[in-house]
Amino acid sequence: MTTHSRGAALGRRALLAAGAGAALAAAVHSPARAVTDRSPFGPFGSPAARSGSRTLYVHPGGLGDHTTVQGAVSAAGGAGFTIVVAPGVYREVVTIGEALAGLTLIGASPDPRDTVVVYDNAAGTAKPDGSGTYGTSGSATTTVRAAGFTARRITFANDWLRADHPAISGTQAVAIKVSGDRSAFHHCRFLGHQDTLYADSLSVSTVARQFFSHCYAEGDVDFVFGRGRAVFEHCRFHTLARDVDFTPKGMVFAPSTARGNPYGYLAVRCRITSGAEDGAYKLSRPWVPSSDPSAWPSLVVRDSVIGPGIDPVQPYTNMQDAYPWQAQRYAEYRNTGPGARITVPENRPQLDRVQARSATREVYLGDWAPWRNTG
Repeated sequence: MTTHSRGAALGRRALLAAGAGAALAAAVHSPARAVTDRSPFGPFGSPAARSGSRTLYVHPGGLGDHTTVQGAVSAAGGAGFTIVVAPGVYREVVTIGEALAGLTLIGASPDPRDTVVVYDNAAGTAKPDGSGTYGTSGSATTTVRAAGFTARRITFANDWLRADHPAISGTQAVAIKVSGDRSAFHHCRFLGHQDTLYADSLSVSTVARQFFSHCYAEGDVDFVFGRGRAVFEHCRFHTLARDVDFTPKGMVFAPSTARGNPYGYLAVRCRITSGAEDGAYKLSRPWVPSSDPSAWPSLVVRDSVIGPGIDPVQPYTNMQDAYPWQAQRYAEYRNTGPGARITVPENRPQLDRVQARSATREVYLGDWAPWRNTG
């Protein structure tokens, strides 16, 4: 099993903490601490001056209705609630069930680095009740099953580190799993290593439309993955440095689109950057899970800037040779940057102008237009 060096592990934890601001840097391994700002909820009201009857407030020091995000989620009595979260590092697991349709989660600070929801379970982490390990889905720091969910200016993270757990082979550690239809994320961050952002659906036969606007996601292995119908617009994907002696060191996307779904992942006007050496990462590999052997992964990356960290000669690879990437629905269009160079045309399928007209947010998301309310 591959591991990071101890120095890299400590650096990764420091990075998670630093994102929450200097005053909160020490809090990443403890319950979120109080913020002394006179108006910790910014322009979103307060318990004494609610912006609406279905608005709840979370503050780590007790200035809100609840001190944890899950506490507020559990208190929400049905559809249409808004939860405003004061700046802080909230070390907890959050689950938003299907009954909470239309829930909105707002970070009170304009900077998503100030409001962090983080935990450290991995797929191979043993459950405290002795019933086994969490598995990939169970490792998620935040799980969203509700339809119509919206998040603004929040960081979702999983800071489990391989170097801290050398005996664990199940190294998938999800920051957030989203499976509800019409889920929108605006100005959010997703931090982890393997399997950071799980953009999925409730079942193979269910379509889950998702929209990510001006977001940031980082990781190493398959760190954006799943069978959701997801549009990423003006997002940045960052591949991490890894202290391993092999390449590829990881992949950005691993879609597992159901065969009956005509659209999978669409990344448009995005950037792909890297902390690793040039060519160390692949753009994608297809995931055909054992639970859906007929999956037909779909990914289009268009009008995006692909940095030198992506291998330009062979940007795609296989997860299983029985399901070669060439047999999947992979395409690019008008990408630029060192990692987008077309040196071997058969290794980089391209859309033509007519095909590109169908690779848009309007086509993928249908009658739902979340970009009209980016916040």
